Amino acid sequence: MRYVELHCKSNFSFLEGASHPDELVERSAQLGYQGMALTDRNTVAGVVRGFTPAKELDFKYIVGSEIHLTDGPPIVCWPTDRSAYGRLCRLISRGRRRAEKGQCELRFDDLAELSDGMIAGMIPSLDPSQSLSRFLRTDFRDTFGDRGYLLCEVHRGVDDTLAIERVKKLSIGCDVPLVAAGNVYYHSPQRMLLHDTVAAIRTGSTIDNIHEDRFSNSQHHLRSLAEIADLYRDVPHAIERTNEIADRCQFSLDQLRYEYPAEMAPAGMTLIEHLRRLTWEGAKQRWPGGLPDKVLDQLRHEMRLIEDLNYEAYFLTVWDMVRFARQRNILCQGRGSAANSAVCYCLGITSVDPSQTDLLFERFVSRERNEAPDIDVDFEHQRREEVLQYLYEKYGRDRAGMTAVVTTFRTRSAIREVGKAIGVSGDCIDAIAKVGSDGGELPDRCKLAGLDPESVVGKRFVYLVTNLVGFPRHLSQHTGGMVMTAGSLCELCPVENAAMEGRTVIQWNKDDLDALGILKVDVLSLGMLSAIRRCFDLLKSHYNRALSLSTIPPDDTATYDMICRADTIGVFQIESRAQMSMLPRLRPRCYYDLVIEVSIVRPGPIQGNMVHPFLKARQNPSAVKYPNEAIKQVLQKTLGVPIFQEQAMKLAVVAAGFTPGEADQLRRAMAAWRRPGLIDQFRIKLIEGMNQRGLRGEFAQQVFNQIRGFGEYGFPESHAASFALLVYASCYLKCHYPAAFCVALLNSQPMGFYAPAQLIDDAKKHGVRVRPVDVNHSDWNATLEPDPNRNSIDGQPAMAIRLGLQTIRGLPTAVAENLVRVRSEDGPFESLKSMTSRCCLGKSSLAILADADALGSLSRDRRAAIWHSLGQEEKPGSQPLFGDIVDDETTPDELVPMSPIEEVQADYQMTGLSLKAHPVSFARPRLDSMNCVTAAQLPSLSDGRHVRIAGLVLMRQRPGTAKGITFVTIEDETGSMNLVFFPKVWQRFFRVARTSNAWLVDGKLENRQGVIHVIVARVETLTQSVEGIVASKSRDFR
Repeated sequence: MRYVELHCKSNFSFLEGASHPDELVERSAQLGYQGMALTDRNTVAGVVRGFTPAKELDFKYIVGSEIHLTDGPPIVCWPTDRSAYGRLCRLISRGRRRAEKGQCELRFDDLAELSDGMIAGMIPSLDPSQSLSRFLRTDFRDTFGDRGYLLCEVHRGVDDTLAIERVKKLSIGCDVPLVAAGNVYYHSPQRMLLHDTVAAIRTGSTIDNIHEDRFSNSQHHLRSLAEIADLYRDVPHAIERTNEIADRCQFSLDQLRYEYPAEMAPAGMTLIEHLRRLTWEGAKQRWPGGLPDKVLDQLRHEMRLIEDLNYEAYFLTVWDMVRFARQRNILCQGRGSAANSAVCYCLGITSVDPSQTDLLFERFVSRERNEAPDIDVDFEHQRREEVLQYLYEKYGRDRAGMTAVVTTFRTRSAIREVGKAIGVSGDCIDAIAKVGSDGGELPDRCKLAGLDPESVVGKRFVYLVTNLVGFPRHLSQHTGGMVMTAGSLCELCPVENAAMEGRTVIQWNKDDLDALGILKVDVLSLGMLSAIRRCFDLLKSHYNRALSLSTIPPDDTATYDMICRADTIGVFQIESRAQMSMLPRLRPRCYYDLVIEVSIVRPGPIQGNMVHPFLKARQNPSAVKYPNEAIKQVLQKTLGVPIFQEQAMKLAVVAAGFTPGEADQLRRAMAAWRRPGLIDQFRIKLIEGMNQRGLRGEFAQQVFNQIRGFGEYGFPESHAASFALLVYASCYLKCHYPAAFCVALLNSQPMGFYAPAQLIDDAKKHGVRVRPVDVNHSDWNATLEPDPNRNSIDGQPAMAIRLGLQTIRGLPTAVAENLVRVRSEDGPFESLKSMTSRCCLGKSSLAILADADALGSLSRDRRAAIWHSLGQEEKPGSQPLFGDIVDDETTPDELVPMSPIEEVQADYQMTGLSLKAHPVSFARPRLDSMNCVTAAQLPSLSDGRHVRIAGLVLMRQRPGTAKGITFVTIEDETGSMNLVFFPKVWQRFFRVARTSNAWLVDGKLENRQGVIHVIVARVETLTQSVEGIVASKSRDFR
């Protein structure tokens, strides 16, 4: 018997199906089906996931969708050709764009309008009282004719015979042929419980209460051919028609021919002519003294390849996007494999000089690979939307859309949703979820939370959570992936509304696009670009110095000295504690050192045991030995240790005899770092290849281990080269203009590792004065003010930082902007009454300003300002209830000013920081009596001694490469301290370590090569020992 399953829903029907598309395809093939159609509800979001395995199995795979109508029964649609597929996508797009995100609203006339070339199968109602004969005889048959069918679907229920008789009668009476289908929701009957669970999640119920959404048995799975023959023995022609429909469905996803927008060339010029002209013009600007021969040859090679592969429109689109940003003074920079391209450098897309590097263009574009190039461009994170809207405006909503991201269940969300669905108590769910991965595997976490994993409920819980993790929950938008087309985008893939206003998103993600060879542009955001551009603006306006990324002086000694001291709080990439620990050991002194620094503190090199060998080789480069000249050519620049993915690819070729194609497969395995184990597939070939070339034993195993390390996420050299430019730029600005750099960082929040309090404290350590928020001096953003009490810098007045009104928690933006506007137009405020009147301030806004101590220029002290705010009416302009209280001169004499500790507590509550004192300083006398040392004292203490320290928690981190070790940074009034928790200690003090933000710590000091850590032995809550400590919020596990 030949059978094609025409009605399958996967988990891309979002909380309906309970199997992945590839599981459905593979199971259908195993059962001997002739083919299978994926027909998710109002979407084609999952079709590419099934297409790839179907192609590998040479299995008939039909794209379709189950269309739900507001005025009729659901209808399964199968497009017969490319044009019909385009109409199906347009239909889904219409319904999605008409409705709110995640919804679809379609009427039958929408379907009828776009029905040409589509075969349709109407799903009859399970309710026998609903008559569909009139609709079937008229609207449905008139629209689809011989392309219309009636689905016959039974699932071994008690009324199967009656159901088949009913649809047979309906089919004969309306002259619409029957076709057999399974209404499949999962590939195996074992997934029934998971289906019940996702149905409960969708309906906000439990698996015992979902009624009509819960199937009576497990028969909505892919069944054997014998079962299908038995089920439909009374209507054998319905089985035969599945093959008839499949034969008519000739559309396949590999028929999609993506065409990039081609309107970028001026009149009279072809695209390649325009690209050549722009490239050579850019080359002359990059090298005004003449192009190096190496670059000239590279440009000619790249241009030939771009023309042969028809990528010129893609390069021109990215150039146009970058040109727009620069015209708007939006800082941007390309990165990733595009940094391998001399053309991208000449077009101004990237900033890595190809004459100074040895990067591979084939890592970016390759004829053999036949893979679309991928250019990532970072823009200022607070202005990227301008670039996105420019692309929407230029290409239109019909031709441009954001790439989707499939939001999936993660462990914590799966724990919560499964727990609710199967009736686990809320307290128990909270306990399991809060334990987090610190508690080990899921059964162990259940034990810690009081749920026996061996009980019936416990086993069910663990099974369901484990299987639900990774399931799609909904579509969201990619951080910046944008697809543009020459024709209508919504005929390539359905387009729907994004959550963010002004955005539309297609139903495929980046992996789907890659699988089909569809080009996208990554319009990404980077906070550091916002900060650097702001810093450049401040230098121009306050220091009369015009700088850009290309004009920052290279190889500045003072900058590299600062880097080697790990004085890098706030700078790009090398501000994390892991990077700061590496800097004094690696001691970067040039740009390429920074490229290595950016790359080496990554999971790949760490897991591949590359860090210590590199540092050892760096101490004595002349001692490095290479097995042969070919390997030396690959590894010499990194002293015999493969730091970059490109080197791993080259090693596979020169050391193990891989072909370029095999090396590319290795690259893909390295790139799939979220799927560990892929690189192990290459072990035998790599080691045997090295053995055949005389590279045996320990060396061969070491090379494989290093390459396998890249399966845990390693950096391409091209990516690191782009990032290193921003590392150096941010370090130079911090080194020479600490006040301007700090202001730029404050005004670009949120970004980076550190909160404003730490950034301000670091600026103060660099001699910068920081002044408090004040209604008479502060703008919305932080600003620079002349500091006449300090020596000038480069002939310009030294600058102090004035904190901005945005620092105040809870102050409405409109209120702050109005304060600044009124003050700018009419002069400073002379009194509280004047300010309240001129700005029409209500009681709540005045109270916020008073609580934040932002009225210092108008009131004798904070408590007096709060007193005055209490008498202000909420409605400005009315007579206050106690008018004399608002008078600035009538504050009661007995009103006692706040104590210093009360001031600091109020500062932290209202702004998250204090310029008056650090909270720990109030506890110092008591801490001294407890033999606590300060952060400033640690460097002078000997390695290995016991220390007791105290501080506020800044951040907690546990990298995946740390083998369960948790790293924590705390600070006292003198600086920050790095703590190391081994797993047993973390578990022992788990509650305090996770919930308290003010600690008293005992441990062993490690003080080696300028790198200082404390290995924690004990931790307790500081506020239990010492009163008056303010525990601020930390930045954890980022």
